[in-house]
Amino acid sequence: MKNNLESKHILRVYEHIQQHGEPYEQGKHLEGITAFSDIDGYTIYLQGNGVLLRFGFHNKYDLEYEHDKLKEEFLKKLDVIAKQFQ
Repeated sequence: MKNNLESKHILRVYEHIQQHGEPYEQGKHLEGITAFSDIDGYTIYLQGNGVLLRFGFHNKYDLEYEHDKLKEEFLKKLDVIAKQFQ
């Protein structure tokens, strides 16, 4: 599913979680969102609230979720994290 998320926004949130998050099974965890990457680092993931955001090569991304409400809550959490470094 494609949405109107800016690539810079996704990358900033990912980097903020990597710098300030707590170590977690797959990567780093902050405020309900886990950030991790694949082994080669070309694809990064943000996961939480039953949503998986996959961001890859050429700034393409998709969101996997079952319900719109889950997606909305996830995107709100990303915004909260993003506001921490503005």
